[in-house]
Amino acid sequence: MATDAGNPIPRFPAGFLWGVSTSAHQIEGGADEREPSVWDAFTAEPGRVKDGSTAAVACDHVHRHREDVALLAELGVNAYRFSISWPRVRSGKGLDFYDRLVDDLCAAGVRPVPTLFHWDLPADLDWLERDTAERFAEYVSQVAGRLGDRVTKWITLNEPAEHTLLGHALGVHAPGKKLLFDALPVAHHQLLAHGLAVRALRAAGATDVGVANSHGPTWAASTEAADLEAADFYDLLLNRLFADPLLLGRYPDGIGELMPGDVEADLKVIAEPLDWYGINYYAPTRVGAPQGAEIEFGGVTMPAELPFSVREIEGRPVTDFGWPVVPEGLTELLTTFRDRYGDRLPPVVITENGCSYPGVDDQDRIAYLDGHVRALHRAVAAGVDVRGYFVWSLLDNFEWAEGYARRFGLVHVDFGTLERTPKASYHWYRELLRAQGTTA
Repeated sequence: MATDAGNPIPRFPAGFLWGVSTSAHQIEGGADEREPSVWDAFTAEPGRVKDGSTAAVACDHVHRHREDVALLAELGVNAYRFSISWPRVRSGKGLDFYDRLVDDLCAAGVRPVPTLFHWDLPADLDWLERDTAERFAEYVSQVAGRLGDRVTKWITLNEPAEHTLLGHALGVHAPGKKLLFDALPVAHHQLLAHGLAVRALRAAGATDVGVANSHGPTWAASTEAADLEAADFYDLLLNRLFADPLLLGRYPDGIGELMPGDVEADLKVIAEPLDWYGINYYAPTRVGAPQGAEIEFGGVTMPAELPFSVREIEGRPVTDFGWPVVPEGLTELLTTFRDRYGDRLPPVVITENGCSYPGVDDQDRIAYLDGHVRALHRAVAAGVDVRGYFVWSLLDNFEWAEGYARRFGLVHVDFGTLERTPKASYHWYRELLRAQGTTA
């Protein structure tokens, strides 16, 4: 993939956030120092994780966070997106750890940007139950009360679409339920939890609140009516189902009546105004009519009864996860969101963008990031109000059902010794940040 070698990446606006992202369950370890989550139960079941591993130790970030903060400072990012473990906070001492982490980030000149839920639901809770949204708001109030004097930028949820689809509809992520379309209440209750969390954060004085939703362009497999219809439905499920309620205060046509409770009243909570909208982008999806058989795609078995089928995007390089590398899809996505939502779309932050490749001399990752940062700048030049970009991820980590086989980090982690080794992409990103005038 071309990197436009020799041509500098254009400058982004002053005040642009440059960061990296992680999540608690994927890096923290220290499992015996927190309550169990649905992911602990899931990984304990044989065959759930491809290499049979768990996140009990992971990168041991909970005991080595100062080493990781030093890596952030040396990298030169001005923001760090991490997540707070609800099970760790419930253990009684978890907020002490996040207190120390936030203090150390502030001392290093790195802005803390915590995500309040990144899939590690306490094991005794269930998103099928409305009460979980209320419990989430109580937890958010507790965290904001402890950290809100230093944390000013907050993220409520990470990727409720994937947590609904993979964890509750298809059963390949925790909690491992295969409900297909009966998983829709999970989506609604997460969105309600988001709205209640926004209110809780506002009550604590927060003025910089966003969400991190995953989105990507949906490309129809052909111009045939059946393929176009299938692609439109897929786009509704993965994009509009989670963006329309937040930004427009309504579900797409035909969806609201499938949701539980007083949907109209809930939508008023769900649509609490946001200060910015986070987008996790990895690739477009090519979609066609159902093919009457199970399809293996991206490590996930798609059941035959789904009203669409996911197809390969041909003629593109792929990551070692098999995901196509399509930087221009990011430009397309952002301009589509601008056109679709108009003045209802607040400023955008790319809260995740990254790729899995092996090795420390990771030139493929450099090419991937180079192409996507340039694509992001093209969206800015086209008038999209983008305020930040976070690479996924700082560290190689526990990649959910893939275990430790997929490496997304700018920093290599030896999972035997836990030694950290900055990769070539880490040094590339550091030079990019210096050229952009970022100070950390």
